[in-house]
Amino acid sequence: MTSRTATTGTAMSEKATSPDAMTDAAAQGCGPESRRKFLKVSAALGGAAVFSQASSGQAATASGAYEPFSKKEIKVGLVGCGGRGTGAIRQILNAEGPIRLVAMADAFDYRLKSSLDTLKQVAGKEGKAEAIDVPASRQHSGLDAYAKVIESDCDLVVLATPPGFRPAQFEAAVDAGKHVFMEKPVATDAPGIRRILAAGKKAEERGLAVQVGLQRRHEPKYLETVKRLHDGAIGDILLTRVYWNSSGVWVRGRKPEQTEMEYQVDNWYYFLWTCGGQIVEQHIHNLDVSNWVKQAIPVTAQGQGGREVRTSKATGQIFDHSMVEYTYPDGSKMLSCCRHVPGAWGQVAEYAHGTNGSANIGLGRILDANGKIVWRYKAKRSVQGHQQEQLNLIKALRAGEVPSETEYGALSTMTAIMGRMAAHSGKEIKWGEAINSDLDLGPKTLAWDAEAPVLPDADGRYPVPVPGKTVVI
Repeated sequence: MTSRTATTGTAMSEKATSPDAMTDAAAQGCGPESRRKFLKVSAALGGAAVFSQASSGQAATASGAYEPFSKKEIKVGLVGCGGRGTGAIRQILNAEGPIRLVAMADAFDYRLKSSLDTLKQVAGKEGKAEAIDVPASRQHSGLDAYAKVIESDCDLVVLATPPGFRPAQFEAAVDAGKHVFMEKPVATDAPGIRRILAAGKKAEERGLAVQVGLQRRHEPKYLETVKRLHDGAIGDILLTRVYWNSSGVWVRGRKPEQTEMEYQVDNWYYFLWTCGGQIVEQHIHNLDVSNWVKQAIPVTAQGQGGREVRTSKATGQIFDHSMVEYTYPDGSKMLSCCRHVPGAWGQVAEYAHGTNGSANIGLGRILDANGKIVWRYKAKRSVQGHQQEQLNLIKALRAGEVPSETEYGALSTMTAIMGRMAAHSGKEIKWGEAINSDLDLGPKTLAWDAEAPVLPDADGRYPVPVPGKTVVI
């Protein structure tokens, strides 16, 4: 049983905190030095600025921090055996050199077994059956199962559980001296972000590789397009537009034998403490691209959202649509839209508009001021981002390099959390207020029989934010 501190009540209220002293100055447009001061968020980070070269889209690396694996076997442990965790292992096994999966953990045993069966079948078909070496003694289920994987002799830990669990698991992996690949988003609240940043700093000090599953930063099309934007292809960037509009994702029904905690962890997408909402769990990809293009973090956000079609008891607390306007330190804007509404306009994309033209970033196209395409990405068919990020990680480990992606992963997650705060409250939210928030969305005690952090009413419905009434700061 693992304990953690949390505020009481539902996830609809928040303890007030002191805003960052630099927020107003940054919002008015500040120079590089002021911006660096603005982005200092916690004494736990040792006063370090939290926006560095890693934000360029290329992972910051250092050589010689540990003995390179070279051609030696890399042993991998998987924590979180759903579709993304299973997919990450498949992609890791496609990398160069000997690799072996040696331990697995999931909150639910059935999910672990399903993942293991899938991986055995795939590896067998590809002539890599020996790469899946997870006997019963190294199969672990339960809320504390992650610790047993981390305690194993694996070299690299893959963290692919629901994001609400990420901070504690990342801390444990770093403390155990493991290299880490962790899926996005990296937390669901500000205290979690601060824990991630502190653990990331410790990982850098210990020479541990950390990679975050924001795969667009590894896709050649994105890399080349963003480089051209940074080189001034469309002039000064005044506006970015980012979208994740789709029909929605899975829903898992309640099983009669489940406790409330088991149900929420199983149906995790629909609770703020486990998922963070669509803007955090999914739309973070697009928000991250905008931050990457701007080489900055927004200083304010204001927006709106609600629930129009996804209103059943099974869809918990989260909005099915949000629209947020962000402001960067130079005064430029990002317009963010995410939605889960079947039959509505669908779009998953990122755009940039500048003084001399515009860009469709995901398609790799740059247009002049008259809308004429003046450049397009024409490389031959390339490996997709999910695969490329794993190839890059294993290549770096074999070379003794140290990918360091914690910072931009955490700050883009916090950008999404700030947007959620704005949409839930209907208020303008400042970066300093958001990242210094003390609201911990998680449970006081993490156990199957413990009280969940949010509870249904007598009709089985969960509290949902109401813009204009919900207090988030």
